[in-house]
Amino acid sequence: MADHKTPPSEMIRVPTALIPTVRELSKLHREGHTIALLQGLEELISKFDSNIDIDVAPSSKLVLQLEEKLETKLEAISGQLEKLSRAMASGRYSNTRPRRQAHPYQQTQVELQPRTNESLAQRLAVSPQSLIVEREKLSVKEFISWSRNRDPMSVGWGWDARTELYHPVK
Repeated sequence: MADHKTPPSEMIRVPTALIPTVRELSKLHREGHTIALLQGLEELISKFDSNIDIDVAPSSKLVLQLEEKLETKLEAISGQLEKLSRAMASGRYSNTRPRRQAHPYQQTQVELQPRTNESLAQRLAVSPQSLIVEREKLSVKEFISWSRNRDPMSVGWGWDARTELYHPVK
């Protein structure tokens, strides 16, 4: 029986000026905001002129001009990402324009549904077989803790033998 492990993270090089932005994007992705994040980035990028026509010759003057423009745009993107991050964290972000809520401080909680072995394994980024192995090997409390540590929203999961489903544990 082969143990399917989560593949290691891929390391990429980014310009130093982008490091804080990439870290913020990674954080938002880990928090499960991937779709909203991608939509927000698409909207943001579309606001910038992508048809810059600069002949990058060995002339340092042109290169410096390009670097200046890039730095200005990166600062603007970083500022927009910060705003997007705050909006997502507060739950006010939607795919179009932010909607006005009758009670802006009241957030609706999404209720998680019970999951099958395959469904929960995918959510926890493990194979269905290794999920069963962990469930049988660990105590109930240990399994809840183990699943909470792997869950993208830090939700613990408990097994109900009667329904043969995993249920979220509060």
